[in-house]
Amino acid sequence: MIDLSRRQPFASGGNRHCYVHPAFADRCVKVMLPGRIEQLRRRAAWYKAWMSDARFDDNAREMEGYGQRVLREADAASPVWQHLPRWYGMVETSEGPGAVSELILDERGAPAMTLEAYLTTHGLDDAIRAALDSFADWLRHTGVLTKNLLPHNLVIRERDGSPSLYLIDGLGSAAFLPLVELFAGSRRRYIERRIQRMWARVQWEVSDRSLTWKQAEKLSRRR
Repeated sequence: MIDLSRRQPFASGGNRHCYVHPAFADRCVKVMLPGRIEQLRRRAAWYKAWMSDARFDDNAREMEGYGQRVLREADAASPVWQHLPRWYGMVETSEGPGAVSELILDERGAPAMTLEAYLTTHGLDDAIRAALDSFADWLRHTGVLTKNLLPHNLVIRERDGSPSLYLIDGLGSAAFLPLVELFAGSRRRYIERRIQRMWARVQWEVSDRSLTWKQAEKLSRRR
């Protein structure tokens, strides 16, 4: 068991704390916030009440995302890892089950900056626009399935002197039916929708935010 009881998370999201692995400085351990699964179940729509805890557990969903076919069949040199942290599986910790993955570090050895923080500081400059284009091309080429691509779930690492994006959360399919796993055409259309929504969110992040994200997202779907 990994003892995290005396350690502080380096980051926390809505559902999970993120810790540096005590034995591996280049690995991250993510654990659900205490009581969070029960809170999410209580807030869910009535028709989701029968679902198992795994449907409300980000660690279980991340493990499922890494289990998608294109990642299951990938070897260590596969291009699928160009924009994804490596996956090391689940472990028991003092704070509950932990999902262990590669910790994306910057050139100083600190956890990499999120795209959200970069956009706040630098805006949508040419360098990050090129990184977003490259990331989108990678999705199309590899067929990796993601949920909505949110700026706080993408981090930046320098590669050959230019920023490169890594998806640290939101891996897997948001589709209700498994058509995107089974049919190439469904997969392509699904990925294009995620890319379009990614760009809409980035544009909203650097806007004056006179609209809420939900309003801006609805407008982007009409275009």
